[in-house]
Amino acid sequence: MKTIELVSKITCPVCGHSKTEEMPTNACQWYYECESCKTLLRPLKGDCCVFCSYGTVKCPPVQEGNKCCG
Repeated sequence: MKTIELVSKITCPVCGHSKTEEMPTNACQWYYECESCKTLLRPLKGDCCVFCSYGTVKCPPVQEGNKCCG
C-alpha cells in the first residue's frame, strides 16, 4: 500500500522562491500566489492543480492513480 504524501514544496517559475505547503485532500488548488514576487500561479496545460505543475509532489488524487478532483 502506497503512502500518500500531503506536503509539497512549490517553486515559483518567475522568481524561484520555494515554500513547503500542505496540500488539500478534498479539493484542487487552482491558484497559488507566490509570497515573494506575488505572481499568481495557475496549473500548466494538462495538469489539474498548482501542486501537479509546480510542486515536488503531485496532489493526493493523482498519487492514488486517479484523475485530480474527478
